[in-house]
Amino acid sequence: MDFRLTGDQRALQAGMRALLAARYPHEKLRAAVDASEGPAEDVAVGAVVDAVVDAPAVLGGAPEAQEAAGGPGARKAAESPVDRELWAALGDAGFFALRLPEEDGGTGLGLPEAVLLFEEAGRALLPGPLVATHLAAGLAAGAADGTRIVTALDGPGVAEHLASADAVLLLTGDTARLLPVDAGAGPRALRAAPFRSVDPLTPLHRVRDLPSAACAGGLAPEADAARLRREAALLTAAQQLGSARATLALAVSHARHRVQFGRPVGSFQAVQHLCAQMLVRTDLARASVYAASVTEDPAETAGAKLLADSAAIRNARDCLQVHGGLGFTWEADIHLHLKRAWVRAFQWQSTEESEEFLANELLMDAADENAPDVWWGTLGGENVQS
Repeated sequence: MDFRLTGDQRALQAGMRALLAARYPHEKLRAAVDASEGPAEDVAVGAVVDAVVDAPAVLGGAPEAQEAAGGPGARKAAESPVDRELWAALGDAGFFALRLPEEDGGTGLGLPEAVLLFEEAGRALLPGPLVATHLAAGLAAGAADGTRIVTALDGPGVAEHLASADAVLLLTGDTARLLPVDAGAGPRALRAAPFRSVDPLTPLHRVRDLPSAACAGGLAPEADAARLRREAALLTAAQQLGSARATLALAVSHARHRVQFGRPVGSFQAVQHLCAQMLVRTDLARASVYAASVTEDPAETAGAKLLADSAAIRNARDCLQVHGGLGFTWEADIHLHLKRAWVRAFQWQSTEESEEFLANELLMDAADENAPDVWWGTLGGENVQS
């Protein structure tokens, strides 16, 4: 498979990068982070330590974690609004309507092109429920042009940016429904509890019970929940890929310019090995994400999410190591990539879910290809083919 981008795809990606550089420059990212919660608050250290020890608890995996995460810092993060002016600019640029037919106001492009845009969004650490709003284009009025913000819930669990949402895409089983909410009323409508997120720009709420069908509007028949989940996982993987590429670039730049003992630290073999491993992870994830965007195969999507999550998290950690003590400062962006990667790793298709899906796929394929007596001795009599 040829993964070289076409001229139009390169122009699309370059246009998105230029748009983000103009509308969401680095200074705006840092201002948003500092306004959300600065280094003086205990979340800067405490949440990271908790995430290393028990990441699911930080993301709402346990009720007691919510109680422990209370306090002014948690409430402040939970109320962090999405920049609606930036959201409208993304809508005007066609970010959300990219895959809609031209007669519906879109550009008629496909999932491979959407992956390129989300990769750039991940590189820039663009906050907000980008995936949910993109999926809701054509389903929720105002989502395509960026005038409404849509977040999503895949069953009871964690929702991002719920307080900023104008609508919530609810996925339960094979059903997709839309719950309209007034801006700021999402947590009340879903009786959601805020809790501290490890990422200062991704406020989270935990929803224990979804509303009944009578309380949420039904979507058009073409809103297939399985397809929406698969596309959401792939677009999230694309954001992880963008983050992995960003931390690779940060590490290589630092290794070239930081001088120790009279020479660049990139001349040391240990640093070279770290950067080489980061490159290998990134390229593996890139090939997997691009391939899955073409085939749209569920197994390849699961593999892409798994590889992209690993690349984003491990590259950020190795980037910290390349930077040494400088990497652990609040002013460095590396911790922002690591925190966002931790959160995304639990969104849509977690590492455990991807591994379980791929294991089942491999097991079922192997069961068809091997003699029954092989499976009897390996996995038990229930796997014997009649």
